[in-house]
Amino acid sequence: MRKKTQLMDEAQMGRSASRIAHEIIERNKGVQDVVLVGIRRRGEPIARQLAGLIERFEGVRVPVGALDITFYRDDLTHRTPDPTLNDTAIPFDIAGKTVILVDDVLYTGRTARAAMDALMDVGRARRVQLAVLVDRGHRELPIRADFVGKNVPTAQTEFVRVALPEYDGETGVWLCDLS
Repeated sequence: MRKKTQLMDEAQMGRSASRIAHEIIERNKGVQDVVLVGIRRRGEPIARQLAGLIERFEGVRVPVGALDITFYRDDLTHRTPDPTLNDTAIPFDIAGKTVILVDDVLYTGRTARAAMDALMDVGRARRVQLAVLVDRGHRELPIRADFVGKNVPTAQTEFVRVALPEYDGETGVWLCDLS
């Protein structure tokens, strides 16, 4: 994978996260009964960042959880013969809550669909909304994000790489070639 173009630097990512946090507050008329659930891996630190921003803006700490969707994927056998399992950690009841699923990139919609299936096994949310840092298009399923940091038109031969300090030691979003 070769980096082609930097789409967002750390400051741009921060501004996008700030805008998404404000939009979550506005669309839900506050954050009462709102919880954030990050899709493992990169959705989790983004969800924590959004919770911190919401707390700064509203003075309310929104619960944050993490969701592992490994066994809910419909393409598991195509991805890897030995999948890595991560724990689902949602230490609160989602019944009657507005759950904001958080991920780094929305592409085909298959990850979001798997996350919704996994979430249904945790409990019955009142409402589920989707927040993503980047929407790159090319949907294979009828899924749309409610909150988007940046829309980036891409080719099928390209890849959007979100780098976060927790996993990559750097911060930024790049458009990459798959070759």
